[in-house]
Amino acid sequence: MVTFEKIKNDEAVRAYIKAADESLSALGFTEHSFAHVGKVAEVASELLSALGYDGRTVELAKIAAYIHDIGNLVNRIDHSQSGALMAFRILDKMGMSPEETATVVTAIGNHDEGTGVPVSPLAAALILADKSDVRRSRVRNRDALSFDIHDRVNYSVIDSDLDINTKDKTVRLTLTIDTSVGSIMDYFEIFLGRMTLCRKAAEKLGLSFKLTINGQNFI
Repeated sequence: MVTFEKIKNDEAVRAYIKAADESLSALGFTEHSFAHVGKVAEVASELLSALGYDGRTVELAKIAAYIHDIGNLVNRIDHSQSGALMAFRILDKMGMSPEETATVVTAIGNHDEGTGVPVSPLAAALILADKSDVRRSRVRNRDALSFDIHDRVNYSVIDSDLDINTKDKTVRLTLTIDTSVGSIMDYFEIFLGRMTLCRKAAEKLGLSFKLTINGQNFI
């Protein structure tokens, strides 16, 4: 059985994640390395665990989350699709069953807001975990005078939490934004597509997506 620990410690996987992040760094994107994929894996697994999914499904979500961005090694454009193809080769070579490989590959191929659709619980959990990882520490550029809107919005987020309430059947993204750095309108300008996809992902899991920024409910 291919485990999360095996994926996490695999030299090839680590090399692909590192190289993908280096490519994005050269393009001026925020951090997409081990901190990001580790966080996404943790949150995706917590979501499915809270909803009562079995242990193996939870582990497959962690695996999908950990390798979801390796396609950036090829190109940022359509990185979810190229990443899915890379993941297929990795998992097939490791001996993962076709059924489990298909589940992971489908989630990876559908995680990006440009073309993604929450077609499965794994895909939905990956979307919510990935799109909620907005934080100051992901910004590489520390020169505030040269911030573009993506730098400004990410740097303005002091705190972000994704919490599930199984009783109310809601999943809430709560953000604390330093409005002296970036405005709430800036956030919606660049992340509206992501929030729309999060709403669809939550619905796939039988939940309602909620968004709270600086104590004010927007969704």
